[in-house]
Amino acid sequence: MTKPVITALLVVLLTGCTSTPSLQFYVLEPLSQPSASNIETAKKHTIGIGPISVPTLLERKQIVTRASDNTVQIAEFQQWASPLQDNLLQALTRNLSTLQPNNIVRTYPWSIHGTVDRQIIVDIIRFDTTPGESANLDANWTIKNEATHTVLQSGHTVINRSITDSSYPGMVRALNKILGEFGQELSLALLKVESSHYK
Repeated sequence: MTKPVITALLVVLLTGCTSTPSLQFYVLEPLSQPSASNIETAKKHTIGIGPISVPTLLERKQIVTRASDNTVQIAEFQQWASPLQDNLLQALTRNLSTLQPNNIVRTYPWSIHGTVDRQIIVDIIRFDTTPGESANLDANWTIKNEATHTVLQSGHTVINRSITDSSYPGMVRALNKILGEFGQELSLALLKVESSHYK
């Protein structure tokens, strides 16, 4: 057997022995059922969610995790099924639709559906996990009167919840949970806005 043939066979054997991990794709799921913090308003409103901005670090397909030594891990084979910015927008919209059954909730841009009464703008500063430690959300948000472009309320939300499951499915579930908590905070802020409006 000639040397080139032997080399070719070795390459084939080595290739067969190494396998590339398969890609895993994840999505953020909305709340599965209404929460106890559901809002009932005197008047039906149309609520617009967005735009939502995310840090440049999160503008990628790969899931990003952080370590306690200020390093980050970018998982090549654990990815979001759609851009995280879009996924956050869709999940928050559906969460608020669940939390605000008497209002109509639209996703930005909503021009195809007409105007909205209230607009919620969200600037995500942090949305990640530290494996085995915590799931973290840090965001600034503003509720505006769409017609007058005036700010009705603004706030800064920080949510850190401990996690023990360091698998990627477990970490995504933890992110789902804190996103649900964030939606509840926005829902309560809308209640305060409407309560003060009708005083």
